[in-house]
Amino acid sequence: MNYQVDEKGYYGRFGGAYIPEILHQCVEDLQNTYLKVLESDSFKKEYHSLLRDYVGRPSPLYFAKRLSEKYGCKIFLKREDLNHTGAHKINNTIGQILIARSMGKTRIIAETGAGQHGVATATVCARMNMPCVVYMGKTDVERQRPNVEKMQMLGATVVPVLSGNMTLKDATNEAIRDWCCHPSDTYYVIGSIVGPHPYPDMVARLQSVISEEIKWQLEEKAGRDYPDYLMACVGGGSNAAGTIYHYLNDERVRIVLAEAAGEGIFSGKSAATIHLGREGIIHGARTLVMQNEDGQIEEPYSISAGLDYPGIGPIHANLLETKRAEFFAVNDQEAMDAVFELTRSEGIIPALESAHVLGVLPKIKFKPEDIVVLTVSGRGDKDMETYLSFCGE
Repeated sequence: MNYQVDEKGYYGRFGGAYIPEILHQCVEDLQNTYLKVLESDSFKKEYHSLLRDYVGRPSPLYFAKRLSEKYGCKIFLKREDLNHTGAHKINNTIGQILIARSMGKTRIIAETGAGQHGVATATVCARMNMPCVVYMGKTDVERQRPNVEKMQMLGATVVPVLSGNMTLKDATNEAIRDWCCHPSDTYYVIGSIVGPHPYPDMVARLQSVISEEIKWQLEEKAGRDYPDYLMACVGGGSNAAGTIYHYLNDERVRIVLAEAAGEGIFSGKSAATIHLGREGIIHGARTLVMQNEDGQIEEPYSISAGLDYPGIGPIHANLLETKRAEFFAVNDQEAMDAVFELTRSEGIIPALESAHVLGVLPKIKFKPEDIVVLTVSGRGDKDMETYLSFCGE
């Protein structure tokens, strides 16, 4: 099967572009432009130069010796936490800012949850001398203060959003409202593989540098270019999409993805969209959505600000339906346990988002010869207050 997007912007029956009329021209212009830009020699040259000299790629593929000994297999960590700005997000924002510039846009907006995408967007806007407005739920502003301060230092305007439960969904709503009010000069840098086509495909392509590097790095370190298991966390799902992009049609590779179960899948305080969601439309795409019987979106919850989204990228909805990927729900406690396990066994403090996929390791029975590649999507300095308060409980 082909698990990539079709010419109409769908992954199976998921995806598409369900947008207000006022945004139709903006989205259509982007649909008609993005592949031409991404495939041009000038874009490739500038993009890969920036990834190398500005972001610091390739990110290392690190053999986690003590973690491997514990779980009885060979575990390699793809270290996206070592990128400039501390996460995978900058792979996407650099690409999108170049596309925005090519389209003549002069103002940039973004949404953010954990703040990593906001920081990455503010960073590239500072470099390109473009004004930047970042929408962030008030709840996330309070629990991700270090990233708010970084965005402000970089010159971005951070707008706290007071609607809903004041987290990622609500920040996205406000960013879309802004875009509706300024369609001609504004470019919306979406941070994940969500939103109307072409965003899911565009972001996945930009993040696919992750799996592109895994192939040759694994060949060097393990003697073959594919793992037995590929593992990543999923909120919207961009680091996961980048991790698996070049392996989607390789059936030798078992894809394992982790979402946030909060206080428990059925606790009423969860963000486990794969387990709880039903088909619906959110932020311009048909996908799986946490919603009640009347179709109203349910408020998600996770200890991780980057995973409490009530939908999931249409790429992943299709991977579930086709049974190409396995999805595990990891609760707050399991994620926190995984944080301290990695920190004290390998000396790496992961982001709370990444901790959720680390929390899947105890749930799988590995064989000694299994090669596992797990993406550490971000570093944990933004989550230190949460970690320290957890230690004190």
